[in-house]
Amino acid sequence: MNNGKPVQPPALGLSPAAGPGLSHLSCALVFPKQEPLAQPRAQVGTMSPAIALAFLPLVVTLLVRYRHYFRLLVRTVLMRSLQDCLSGLRIEERAFSYILTHALPGDPGHILTTLDHWSSHCEYLSHMGPVKGQILMRLVEEKAPACVLELGTYCGYSTLLIARALPPGGRLLTVERDPRTAAVAEKLIRLAGFDERMVELIVGSSEEVIPCLRTQHQLNRADIVLLAHRPRCYLRDLQLLEAHALLPAGATVLADHVLFPGAPRFLQYAKSCGHYRCRLHHTGLPDFPAIKDGIAQLTYAGPG
Repeated sequence: MNNGKPVQPPALGLSPAAGPGLSHLSCALVFPKQEPLAQPRAQVGTMSPAIALAFLPLVVTLLVRYRHYFRLLVRTVLMRSLQDCLSGLRIEERAFSYILTHALPGDPGHILTTLDHWSSHCEYLSHMGPVKGQILMRLVEEKAPACVLELGTYCGYSTLLIARALPPGGRLLTVERDPRTAAVAEKLIRLAGFDERMVELIVGSSEEVIPCLRTQHQLNRADIVLLAHRPRCYLRDLQLLEAHALLPAGATVLADHVLFPGAPRFLQYAKSCGHYRCRLHHTGLPDFPAIKDGIAQLTYAGPG
């Protein structure tokens, strides 16, 4: 009973006798602990739309300026890799299959035209092409060489160009390092009507073959040399030819792809060593005339 006394509300605090646990509870009740406000998490790996739009003109400019190189990349890497996987054949093997069904055996001119058509309308072959081919054939016809050395047979396109322009009794030695590619080129050369006495195909790397040309292949001198394998190997192989005295005075050295992808060390040596007169034929890539390339024509003056 309260005996008429006003009822006091119960105190929130407890006496110390209640124990430390309850004292802490009372404090918590009297002074509730405030939780910190949650901070928004920073988004990682996202770009503001405004920043993306700022880069858009640059991307469009690059695509327009280098559109020819993008097309070349698609045709020579992406599409070629896809066809390799689907067919199980290399591009030169697919090209030869097309030649067998569309070209005239024994007619090198028709075979060359068929290869050009296949490269333009089916798959890009990365071959020399008709524009550079005319430069090569005209030079062979003018020089009438007794012996020509080609480093880099590939599918045999430039080999046929040289062989059909050789004078009677002329001889061509062509070197290809990849056996599978060489097998295709061999079939193409024989299909065009050139026998082994006129066109000899040597399988091996140029670095290993050049020192053996005199002893194993009876090549004492090369009146014309075509460098069409790997531009980074041009300088090494030119110096090997000099060291083994395979270049007579007046010999002509043609080097393809000296501007794209380029052979700057080779060109610098040819211009500065004092042994060559240099001329550069400016051309474009087959089917990509906007991509500038060129053939270097060197005339050897002798060791000096």
